[in-house]
Amino acid sequence: MPVLRFKGTIQITGINPYLHVSAARASTLRRGWRRAMPVLVRINGAPRPQPWRTNMMPLANGAFRLYLQTAVRQASGTRVGHRVRAEVQFDAKYRGGPQHPMPAWFRRPLRANRKAWAAWQALIPSRRKEILRYLAQLKSADARKRNVARALRALAGQPVRYMARSWGNSGASDAPVVHRD
Repeated sequence: MPVLRFKGTIQITGINPYLHVSAARASTLRRGWRRAMPVLVRINGAPRPQPWRTNMMPLANGAFRLYLQTAVRQASGTRVGHRVRAEVQFDAKYRGGPQHPMPAWFRRPLRANRKAWAAWQALIPSRRKEILRYLAQLKSADARKRNVARALRALAGQPVRYMARSWGNSGASDAPVVHRD
């Protein structure tokens, strides 16, 4: 498997730090790939010996965003604005990765809200997984409380910004309308 090595500056969109991976660079990993691309990643040589497993998220022009979670930035000693060395390799063994369990502090209020629960059931599996991964990273009770409230509003079809997306009900159905930035 080829390893893509490049230097880039950590940028941010909303609250999400990322590295931009051009279409040309991404095609060295998998030509013509247009969906989330499973990859193994090292930033500034960290971590050793095993790289992180993650997905690069596609943009409309064939480029990708390689989002860098807090654990990745902490282990590599990097921040938004830092210039870094990235090593990226296609992960042929990745099959959607582990899904975080739904915490009781989210499950109880979600099930109590009929509209939000129905919308949760209608979400594509990758979106549910993304939300659960996000919730699993929350540390404080205040952060959990804020995010549960915002998630319930989003799932219930109310216009709200949540997880770098605009959520809201188009009026055409009860399902949430999600607009990607």
